[in-house]
Amino acid sequence: MNLRELGEDRLLAKIAPGLPLNRSVIAGAGDDCALARFPGSDQLLVLKTDCVVEGVHFTRAAAASDVGWKAMARPLSDFAAASAVPKFALVTIIAPAVTQVAWLAGIYRGLTKAARCFDVAIVGGETSATRGPVCISVSVAGSVERERRVSRRGGKAGDELFVTGRLGGSRRGKHLRFVPRIAEARWLTKHFRVAAMMDLSDGLGADLPRLAQASRIGFEVDDSTIPRTRGCTVEQAISDGEDYELLFAIAPSESSELEAEWRRQFPKLPVTRIGRLVKSSGGVRQKLRTGYVHFE
Repeated sequence: MNLRELGEDRLLAKIAPGLPLNRSVIAGAGDDCALARFPGSDQLLVLKTDCVVEGVHFTRAAAASDVGWKAMARPLSDFAAASAVPKFALVTIIAPAVTQVAWLAGIYRGLTKAARCFDVAIVGGETSATRGPVCISVSVAGSVERERRVSRRGGKAGDELFVTGRLGGSRRGKHLRFVPRIAEARWLTKHFRVAAMMDLSDGLGADLPRLAQASRIGFEVDDSTIPRTRGCTVEQAISDGEDYELLFAIAPSESSELEAEWRRQFPKLPVTRIGRLVKSSGGVRQKLRTGYVHFE
């Protein structure tokens, strides 16, 4: 069996249970970020690594600074999903020997701009040669308060589902210029009890079933309520991927207050109720058009 036949989710399910852990680990592989205990602290250590690969996440036609921004912003978006604060980053560049130095300088301009926007220090990394496409890997470390950490796993039947922003349109360049929703996530967990949350990197059609499965619950979505980027169809909003918006679940008793307070706090960024979590013995009751699928 090859990776195309197995798929990303089944690959992770096969590998993750055998990975070594220790007593400090609270959450390992399988969520947006890993969490571990700091000795003698009420803060949890948060860890995430992500990469962008030429021909998969960007093309050489893209501005190098935009590629660098995306490389840093991807793991920061996962920090948003955990309501965590990023602090340090390590950058690894894997590139052919013929790569132009000026192009790499542009990559680092984008990396630096994104890091400064979120007060992240770039403290090192690695370089390596390859005969294949360019790959930029960014690892981020930070922290989150124990009482404010969020994962995909806390959703309950009856919780209402919300998304931030508008979905679809990543293929028009949106995927290179998104802003990680760290400020919005931190505000959410300060004022509301967020049951489950993740960022939409592979699209609603792929990521919502993951949240439901992690929470061992089903879901129902009203397609007509899904907020769309101008010019996008519902199908594109569900399946384009690389939205990097937040998908989260909260109790219905808090949803009206959330909508009212959100409008006051973030008047330029919509938050939209798109459905709810439901009981389902099979885990996911409703089927969506799929989002981005790795290894296909």
